[in-house]
Amino acid sequence: MSTITRRRVAGASTNTDDGAIESTSSQGGSGSRSQDNISPSSEKKVAYDPRDVDESKSTPKLTLMEEVLLLGLKDRQGYLSFWNDSISYALRGCIVMELAFRGRIAMVKDANRRKYPLSDRYIEVINDKLTGEVLLDEALKMMKISEKMSVASWIDLMSGETWNVMKIGYQLKQVRERLAKGLVDKGVLRTEKRNFLLFDMATHPIADTATKEEIIKRVCTMLVTRVSSSSVDSQSDVPNAYLRSVAMICAAYAANVLENALLYLQPDLREQAFNKVDELMNDFSAWPFAGTAGAKIEMAPGTELSLEVIAAVLNVLTKMDAIVSLFIIYIISLIV
Repeated sequence: MSTITRRRVAGASTNTDDGAIESTSSQGGSGSRSQDNISPSSEKKVAYDPRDVDESKSTPKLTLMEEVLLLGLKDRQGYLSFWNDSISYALRGCIVMELAFRGRIAMVKDANRRKYPLSDRYIEVINDKLTGEVLLDEALKMMKISEKMSVASWIDLMSGETWNVMKIGYQLKQVRERLAKGLVDKGVLRTEKRNFLLFDMATHPIADTATKEEIIKRVCTMLVTRVSSSSVDSQSDVPNAYLRSVAMICAAYAANVLENALLYLQPDLREQAFNKVDELMNDFSAWPFAGTAGAKIEMAPGTELSLEVIAAVLNVLTKMDAIVSLFIIYIISLIV
């Protein structure tokens, strides 16, 4: 496998530092004439292995993880709330869902799987082609070489929540920072250093506000207006656009960052939005999907087992609050 990696940078061909811009402008006409004489063959080119990158037009610009992270980031400060301890687990769930949406993983095709709870059903790799996203490819490689495990087990292991020392290596480290750097490469964020009393820390303020505004608009549209899955899917080149939006909203809700998208709504609309999220969580955390919206989801032939993974992940995320509560009760019982 090629060791050359490709950095997909938004607007990379026009990226120059300030000094270069000033020196070019100071040369005047001679500078522009010299640039005209540069042949196309002398321009810098980026080498990459085409097997390592998914260049399909149906590939979304941002992953589910990146959209959830953007909702949690403070626009100007460029960091997440220090009190949010839910987003890390939810991001690992997003990684599993993103791989399923891209057709890389699916439920093991076994009729007996229906005897087990949704979150305890095993998943397997059905397409090992790399996606071009570092975190997704790292998780995909682990799943490929590992024994088959359940959806809940994979999310736990990638979050580092295991007592098995033999499986500590499955933990994905620095996920939030790596996602932020990926968004910097895509031109959505920028990197700054801020002083926090005793130390300096890299922060990532919003550089492209339009991208985050589009996510917020999509969230509000889904939650406070009547939209059908067919209308959303018809307006997007990305497969399962409606279901992707549902998955992102539910993951943001589990990560405690959804309220950031609803700040500017009126109180009654905000309450309506949260009620809608609860409804979506209940409908899409079951398989087959339940409710009116879930029943109208159109599935492409051969994708049912992959979409079942989406339901399983949402099923795990719906239990996050219960897991936290049980953990607190357990700690208190130890103290008492």
